[in-house]
Amino acid sequence: MSNTAASFIAKSTIKAADLDHRRKINFNIGKYNAVVPFGKKQFANILQTREWAKNRKWEAIENLDKYLEDFERKITERGAKVLWASDAKEAQEYIGNICKERNCKTLVKSKSMVTEEIHLNDYLELKGIESVETDLGEYIQQLDGESPYHIVTPAMHKSKEDVAKLFAEKLGTPPGLTPEELTLVARKKLREKYIQAEVGVTGANFILPDIGAIALTENEGNARLSCAWPKTHIVVVGIEKVIPSIHDLPVFWPLLSTFGTGQKVTVYNTIVAGPKQAGEKDGPEEMIVILLDNGRTNLLANTKAREALYCIRCGACLNACPVYKNIGGHAYETTYSGPIGKVITPHLQGIDEYKHLSYASSLCGNCTEVCPVRINLHELLLENRREAVVTGESNIAERVAWKVWKAASLSRMLMNAGNGKMKSWVVNKIFKGWTVHRDHLHFSSKTFNEMWKERNK
Repeated sequence: MSNTAASFIAKSTIKAADLDHRRKINFNIGKYNAVVPFGKKQFANILQTREWAKNRKWEAIENLDKYLEDFERKITERGAKVLWASDAKEAQEYIGNICKERNCKTLVKSKSMVTEEIHLNDYLELKGIESVETDLGEYIQQLDGESPYHIVTPAMHKSKEDVAKLFAEKLGTPPGLTPEELTLVARKKLREKYIQAEVGVTGANFILPDIGAIALTENEGNARLSCAWPKTHIVVVGIEKVIPSIHDLPVFWPLLSTFGTGQKVTVYNTIVAGPKQAGEKDGPEEMIVILLDNGRTNLLANTKAREALYCIRCGACLNACPVYKNIGGHAYETTYSGPIGKVITPHLQGIDEYKHLSYASSLCGNCTEVCPVRINLHELLLENRREAVVTGESNIAERVAWKVWKAASLSRMLMNAGNGKMKSWVVNKIFKGWTVHRDHLHFSSKTFNEMWKERNK
């Protein structure tokens, strides 16, 4: 067992028994579940809409090279600069060099999972640059020294009392402030940082190759401020975020907001197509887009797993997953948690260290059921398991155990042999690894085959 697997099992075992944690998660996900049906009502045929969105992402990913080149050419024509980063280190160095050239002391950053993926804040801290999270949830997590807990709601595991206590400890605010009062405190602090910052960093929800632009969707306006106030705007975006056309946004924006937060559409929706143009008063003087691979071409090259690149990062699969709801986001120790994280992380960071994630699933299929672009997540988890075996990442005990199980399952004589108690005893004694974290297997006294024969003589 790898160290990452051992750590995952230890942390998830502790968190699964934490009833206070479960109460907070169930409360917040319950609020999400209550509003999503209202968001879905804006679609005349939600299933047809999801299928259409999947087809558009299929078009984008199957022609990714062409669309990325189109994007680079068109946004460059408007004065932006495009850099290609093969991995996290290269992306970090690009940003470090940009900040050094501009004598950057303070950098503001809007919510971006891809910057979490490259550990940008840690890198900038080593360079002596203050990197400030401006999304309220991310700001809370940064104050607490924690990584995001959830793709969409970074501080989902914290109650309002937890946040009030954190602000009192870190910012010296009076204890017991209301959520509204806490928000105003954060707003005042962050407005000062926007003014000070020499560089602003954002991600991108979508890449629009037909017009050469990025699309941002948010509820707080912090992404707009991060890209408009500082003189330099850096965009860090995964290469898979392409959709074929700006004309796809009227579906993708409401689809993302409905499945992400239950809203019909988020409060602020912005298209950024380069730096400030001649005659314009607002906007950054320069815009630099970093297109990040960091293992995504591994997924692209895998014809079965490629579908995972359709993900629009709504977080719906996390909210639906019974495993995530019990062990929380931090137990995974990965940037992307929940079902989508379990699917893509082994490809992004290596099957040898992260194959265990694909086994941390009930395979109930609820993640597939709620995915707005209909990614077959539970099937991809099974495919990851198969790939781990094929590539030799499973141990001898696993392979022997499953071969024995397969042989028994395919033999009617073996399936009907003995009574239920005897079979339960044999299986639970032989497959001890199964029962370490699960209940014992209990076989019925008779197989379906035996009952069918009795009933039909």
